[in-house]
Amino acid sequence: MAFLSKVSDKLEYLRDRFAERAVRTLPASTLNVACRRPVVSFTFDDVPCTALSAGARILEENAVRGTFYIAGSLLNRVEPDRNIISEEGCRELAAAGHELGCHTFGHEIVHTLPRRSLRESLCRNAALLDSFEPAVAKRNFAYPYNQGSLRHRQLFADRYQTARGGGDRINRGKVNRGFLWGMEIRQPEQDALALVRQIDAVVKEPGWLVFFTHDVSDTPTPYGCTPSTFSTLVRHAVSSGCLVLPVRDALQHVES
Repeated sequence: MAFLSKVSDKLEYLRDRFAERAVRTLPASTLNVACRRPVVSFTFDDVPCTALSAGARILEENAVRGTFYIAGSLLNRVEPDRNIISEEGCRELAAAGHELGCHTFGHEIVHTLPRRSLRESLCRNAALLDSFEPAVAKRNFAYPYNQGSLRHRQLFADRYQTARGGGDRINRGKVNRGFLWGMEIRQPEQDALALVRQIDAVVKEPGWLVFFTHDVSDTPTPYGCTPSTFSTLVRHAVSSGCLVLPVRDALQHVES
């Protein structure tokens, strides 16, 4: 039984990797990233409270703004290693000029959902986000767990300006608008701090670098970083001459 379980796990892993590659290489819509000036976006998934109290604060101290991908079902949730932002926190972010993006309502892996269930989750989250700020015609999206869906790709193309995954690459040239490359800021801390080299890389060869993280805490989860490291990254991007913009504004710049 243990052998069969291992085989099943391996097949599932291979299936997921194949699906991920297909999503990335078969776009429903593309974007040409040909920047003369380097562009950097700092984004947050799930949005723990510290993404607001520390992450947004650090961005604002440097006169820049970020993108915060909200999953409605997570709001106010208390977890063992983090607390999630409240409705009032979302309003605070919007009022300060940050972008609210979509992360589905239920934080589901999107390729596991039937089309109707996925649409319901997206519509429910859209209604929630619209209650925090004036309705936005097309928001930006980030895939929960960075896992996209080949069969649902047209739905995301129709509903959102962009959809972001992972991949730890800089967006340059012709890229998949429905699966933008994202660069994760996570543990171990020395690896997170070493991401200054990625900022140097986008300065040397301009493109659009989209960072994503979760919490910004002195005791970060495996998927976050400390305020000191986050501040170092933001300050380095600004001082290096990068345009540091939320995804919505970065997209407008790239398209212009």
